Amino acid sequence: MTGQCLCGKVGLISTSGTLHAEACHCGMCRKWSGGPYLAVAAGTEVSFNGEEHITRFSSSEWGERGFCKHCGSHLFYFLKPTGQYIVPAGLLDQESQLVMDQQIFIDKKPAFYAFSNDTKNLTEEEVFAQFAP
Repeated sequence: MTGQCLCGKVGLISTSGTLHAEACHCGMCRKWSGGPYLAVAAGTEVSFNGEEHITRFSSSEWGERGFCKHCGSHLFYFLKPTGQYIVPAGLLDQESQLVMDQQIFIDKKPAFYAFSNDTKNLTEEEVFAQFAP
């Protein structure tokens, strides 16, 4: 899996990702992306070209968000406890091969939009239960 930011200063390579996209409807992702965060689990085996152009923001005790400090492209959501990267679907060169099969924080989704895809839908409680020790 490969991709790059809008200005091309940051590129990514993942050898552990999937081609399964999901929509996150949590309030932080909606605020960060301006709508649902359409994302792909890139896994833990992710490397970046141009890492000096990445700014990281710790948005919670469990998550960190990365973006290009030149063009502002969102590059990843990083799960601190697991080391997993979640990357924007539109960032990837393989975007045309993606299948959206899950929506998370479905109980936080505003009423003004909906996806027609048949997806697995997880509530906030179900999402947090997956990561509980």
